[in-house]
Amino acid sequence: MNPLLEDWTTPFEMPPFERIEEAHFQPAFDAALDALRANVEAIATDKAAPTFANTIEALERSDRLLGRVASVFFNLSSSCSTDGLQAIEEQIAPELAKTSTGIFTDQRLFARVDALSDDGLTDEQARVLTLYKESFVRAGAQLDEAGRERMSAVMQRLATLGAQFSKNLLADEKAFELVLGSKGELEGLSDSEISAMARAAEDRGHGGNWVVTASRSAVEPFLQSSKRRDLREAVWRGFVGRGADRPETSTKDIAAETVRLRDERAKLLGFENFSSFKLENQMAKTPEAVRGLLERVWGPAKAAAEADRAKLQALVAEEGGNFEIAPWDWAYYAEILRQREHDLDDAELKPYMQLENMIAASFDTASRLFGLSFDERPDLPRHHPDVRVWEVKRGDTHVGIFMGDYFARPSKRSGAWMSTFRDQETMDGVVRPIVINTCNFVQAEEGAPVLLTFDGARTLFHEFGHALHGLLSDVTYPRISGTSVARDFVELPSQLYEHWLMQPEVLGRYALHAETGEPMPKALLDRVIAAQNFNMGASTVEYLSSALVDIAMHTAEVDDRYDPDALEASVLKQIGMPDGLGMRHRSAHFAHVFSGDGYSSGYYSYMWSEVMDADAFGAFEEAGNVFDTETAERLYASIYSAGGRQDPEQAYLAFRGRAPEVEALLRRRGLSDAA
Repeated sequence: MNPLLEDWTTPFEMPPFERIEEAHFQPAFDAALDALRANVEAIATDKAAPTFANTIEALERSDRLLGRVASVFFNLSSSCSTDGLQAIEEQIAPELAKTSTGIFTDQRLFARVDALSDDGLTDEQARVLTLYKESFVRAGAQLDEAGRERMSAVMQRLATLGAQFSKNLLADEKAFELVLGSKGELEGLSDSEISAMARAAEDRGHGGNWVVTASRSAVEPFLQSSKRRDLREAVWRGFVGRGADRPETSTKDIAAETVRLRDERAKLLGFENFSSFKLENQMAKTPEAVRGLLERVWGPAKAAAEADRAKLQALVAEEGGNFEIAPWDWAYYAEILRQREHDLDDAELKPYMQLENMIAASFDTASRLFGLSFDERPDLPRHHPDVRVWEVKRGDTHVGIFMGDYFARPSKRSGAWMSTFRDQETMDGVVRPIVINTCNFVQAEEGAPVLLTFDGARTLFHEFGHALHGLLSDVTYPRISGTSVARDFVELPSQLYEHWLMQPEVLGRYALHAETGEPMPKALLDRVIAAQNFNMGASTVEYLSSALVDIAMHTAEVDDRYDPDALEASVLKQIGMPDGLGMRHRSAHFAHVFSGDGYSSGYYSYMWSEVMDADAFGAFEEAGNVFDTETAERLYASIYSAGGRQDPEQAYLAFRGRAPEVEALLRRRGLSDAA
C-alpha cells in the first residue's frame, strides 16, 4: 500500500505524513506519470470535436494525482531534505520536464486547443483558454519535429541542473559553521543571540561552544552586533562564498550551463535572448522596461548609500580604526549610526518582537481586513515536529489549512517561502487549499521566547501575505488558482501586507516585552516608525545590484566561454557599485534564479510589485483608516481572491482605479529627495 496513491481519509484530506516514507515517492511518481500520460492520450485521441469541456477542463483534471504527489515531495525535499530525497529529485526532475514538454508540444493536443475560441465562454474560461494557448506556443508546439526534440532535451537538462544547484547549495549551507570557544569572541552579542548560538552548537555536536551557521537569520544579527571584525569577516566570507568556495559543491559550472541553455531555449522560439522570452507575458514585457525601473531607482539609492558610507567611515575614524569600510563592517557601524540618529538600539527593540506575538499580529491583521479566524490544530498531521497547523475560517465557513514551519535546520534550504500542499479550485466541487509558510528563524533555548529582528518580523508578514493569496483564492480552475499569476504581480499581495506591521494599531498591541509583557512605549514606537527608512540606500543597492546582474545574465551574448563571475564583476563595475557593499545574492548562491525557472530574469519583480504595493497602500491611507472595510473588500475581490482570472493590469486597476506611479515607491523608501 502506498499512501501517496490512496484516497486520504485524514481530517481535511491532509497528507498522511506519518505514513509516508521515502521509498513511496518513486513508485508514486511512476504511477502518477502513467496516469497523466493515459489521461492526455485520451484527450488527444478523442474523436469528438474539441470543446472547452473535453479539452481544457479535461487537461485541468489530467494531472491531479501527479500534482498531489509532487506537492508533498517538493515541500519535503526543500524543508526536510535527505540524501535519498535529493537522489529522487535528480532523477525525477528531468522526467517531469520531459513529460511536460511532451504534452505541450503534442501536435494533436495543440490542434484541439488552437481550434477553440472564447465565444460563449465565461471571462474566467476565456482567461484559462488564453493561458493554455500561450503555454503551448511558449513550450515549442509550433516548432518543427527537430526543434521540438531539441526543446525537450534542453528542458530536461535544465531541470537536472536546477536540482543539482539546490543540492550543492544546501550542502554548502550545511557545511559552514563558525565555532566560537571563548566568551571573548561573543563581545557585542545580545543574550538572545548567544543563546541561539549555543543551541546551534548543541545541534551540531559542539556542546559548550557557540556556532554561527549560514542561515541569514543567524548571519545578519552577528554582522550587526559582533565587535570582533575578524569574526565578522569570517562569517561574511562564509556566507557569500556559498556555492563558490568548495570545488566539490561549486555551482559555477551549473549556473553557466543553465544560462547557455536558457539562451538556446529562447532562440529556438525566435527570441533575441532569454529575458525577452521570459518577460513577454509578464507585466514588464521587455528587458528595457525592467532596466528602466531599476536604473530609475539605482541613482538615488546609490547616492543615499554613498552618503551613509561617509558617515560610517567617520565612525571608524572616530574609533581610531585605520581601514576602509568593508561589507562585513557595514551592518555593524550602521547599527551604531542608527542608535545615534534615532536613539534606536536593536538590543532594546528585539525583546518586543516575539515570534509568537508576530504570528498573532499577522493573524489579527487578516481578521480585521478579511474576517478570518485561525484555530490552532495540534491534532492535525504535520511533516516535522516544528510545524504548526491552523484551521482558517471566514465566519463559519472553512477556508483552508495554514501551516507554519518557522525554524532553521540543516535539512532545510535557506530563505523563506510560501508553498502549497493543495490549491483551491471548484471545477468538480469545492476544494479548499492547504498552504504553508517556511522560514529560517533561529530557535531559542527550550522555554525561552523566540525573538525576531524587525526584518525577521517583516519577513513573517511578507510570507503570510503570500499565504493569504493562496488561502483566499476563489476561482474555478486550478490553472489560475491562488499565486498562479504573473511573476512581477505575485509579490504585490505579500509586499502590500508588510505595510500593516508598521502600523501603531498593530505594533502597539502585539509588540510586547518578552520579560515584562509591557507594550512597546510610544516613544520607542515613534522612533521605530521614524527609522523605518534608515540604511535604505544600502539595502536598495544590495537588492538592485542582484536584479541588474540577473537581467544582464539573461540578455548577454552567450557562448561556451560564458563566465557568470566575470559578467557579475563587469555589471558591478558598470553601475559603479559603492565600496563597502555586496550583492544580496551572488550568482553562486542565487537560488531564486538557478534552483528553478521561477525567478530567472525575474528577480526585478520584487521592485516591480513594490511600485504597486506602495501605491496600493495609499488607498487605505486616503480612506483615513488602514483597516477601512470598503477598501479591504475591494482588495479581497480584486487581488487576494482573484488568482489569475484576469490580466494583472486589469486586476490592479479594479482595485486602485488607476495605474501605479514610481514616485510612490521612491517616497516609501525615502529616496525622493535624492532623485
